[in-house]
Amino acid sequence: MAPSDNPLLDDRTVTFLLDEVLDLRAHLSAIPYFEGHDREGVEVLLAMVRKLARRVLYPTYKAQDEQPPVFRDGRVHLHPSFHAAWPALVETGLLSATRPVEHGDQQLPFVVHAVAAAYLGAANLNLVGLAMLTSGAAHLVEAFGDDALRAAWMAPLYAGTWTGTMALTEPQAGSSLADVETTARRADDGSYRVRGSKIFISGGDHDLGGNVVNLALARIVDPDGHAIPGTRGLSLFVVPRLRLDGGELVDNDAVTTQVIHKIGWRGLPSIALSFGDRDDCHGYLVGPPGRGMPQMFQMMNEARVGVGVAATATASAAYHESLAYAFARPQGRDPRHRDGGPQVPIVAHADVRRMLLRQKAIVEGSLALSLTAARLVDVAAHHPDDATRKTSQRLFDLLTPIVKSFPAERGFESVALALQIHGGYGYSSEYPVEAWLRDQKLNSIHEGTTGIQGLDLLGRKVVAGGGEALSLLLAELATTAGRAEAAGVDPAWGAALREAGDRLAATTMALGQRGLGGDVEGMLLHSHDFLELASVVVIMWQHLGLATAAQAGLARGGPQTPAFYDGKLRAAQYWVTHELPRVDHLADLCVRAEGSYAAVADGSW
Repeated sequence: MAPSDNPLLDDRTVTFLLDEVLDLRAHLSAIPYFEGHDREGVEVLLAMVRKLARRVLYPTYKAQDEQPPVFRDGRVHLHPSFHAAWPALVETGLLSATRPVEHGDQQLPFVVHAVAAAYLGAANLNLVGLAMLTSGAAHLVEAFGDDALRAAWMAPLYAGTWTGTMALTEPQAGSSLADVETTARRADDGSYRVRGSKIFISGGDHDLGGNVVNLALARIVDPDGHAIPGTRGLSLFVVPRLRLDGGELVDNDAVTTQVIHKIGWRGLPSIALSFGDRDDCHGYLVGPPGRGMPQMFQMMNEARVGVGVAATATASAAYHESLAYAFARPQGRDPRHRDGGPQVPIVAHADVRRMLLRQKAIVEGSLALSLTAARLVDVAAHHPDDATRKTSQRLFDLLTPIVKSFPAERGFESVALALQIHGGYGYSSEYPVEAWLRDQKLNSIHEGTTGIQGLDLLGRKVVAGGGEALSLLLAELATTAGRAEAAGVDPAWGAALREAGDRLAATTMALGQRGLGGDVEGMLLHSHDFLELASVVVIMWQHLGLATAAQAGLARGGPQTPAFYDGKLRAAQYWVTHELPRVDHLADLCVRAEGSYAAVADGSW
């Protein structure tokens, strides 16, 4: 398959989701903030994005993967294709498209932006990852910085002339941000002198020109060197590679010490940084002291949704690659013909069809969930009704760990199935699937590992507010089941979803009571299984919504072909019959606190 032959995402599925499932027209008309946009204008934007993804970004992906950045003469040098593709990406305006018109931007609905990001991410995550980080850094400055910070740092980031990073991780701390040791000491000029080390900073140095603006966590120390311990003592700083001095960019004592060679996302540099080796690294406080973690969570939550979209996109590209291969590759014969007969394409074989449908169910469930979450972001931020905003925010908060982890974990499985369909060819670098498999693995680690997402979901999200967010989710499940039955979908599917939702609720209550009783370790012992349980239920919710719209489309003879709609129904059937039965087993593990791995003695490994 030539690069331009892979659609990356299925255009018909995207249109189906926007028009028949999520009803984008109603979404736009219900929120006055989006009055500058209509469905026709969105289609023009998406046509441009599809063209950019397929003709510009995707053709650069293979070379960037095969020739990763080079650390030479103290600087990071990207593959040359970055220098042509980055301006083309920036020219779309997508770095700032969701921001307000008072900043000269478009107020684009986040759900539309997520679709655009999925197309572009399927084409080349290296470029889109840099864009995502830059946009997130600019949004942090916009949300929490004062006028001076915004004037100095925000506009060049949104314009893409500078790029941004999220500089959290340190060698000794990893994901445990309470152990961050980077310090910031107030200087006479009102800025701070930052000293410390950061590692795994994506996009932290490159030769695209301009500047790199790090949004970094550091601990403010007093003149005696004392600081508040834990996350309460962390503050957020702009720490640029080059600082402004009299309107000129000068060195800021922020030095690249290493490029880390990762197995995936290889075109986007991941580096180690050293701040303040000469005690001359200037940092600029963003917002009040001690608010670094709450502020940074804005960027982290944006990035978690972004990783979910990226994981969905990668799985989608691999699915379409394997689908085309399965129809084109002749191998084996129809077992019904005893005399052998002619070779058949491998799509004729039952096991290949199994793998393709599993990919389809994972990819389309992930895409539907990602866009559902993005729609909630729009409503939570901009709906005119305060109560609607609040409930949408609570539901979005609950879904975020699932949006981040399910497309990453199951997306890895999906890409592995795509590689399996290619057989020996899939494992060779002549085909892109092995590269996507490497990319996908990082998505389960980026922005909080899957284990962290499980702890977040069970330890915080489902029990917050007395389980209010979970009640909202259960109401959504019931509403979707009712609509499905009214549309003519097999009523057993809606009944199965309701039953699974009840089991999720009962499991949550049992674990919550265990935690209230003092057995927090027992409550969290199977947090990964709880995350998996909730994910299976949530994806069934999405598939039942897709099935409802497909059934309605068949009934009215809609714009899509009957085969298209039938495919949505078959994916939902697969999920309800192959995945939903796992809910009882996962719930049982959680409630019983099955203790095999907790009981293993340290000397028994």
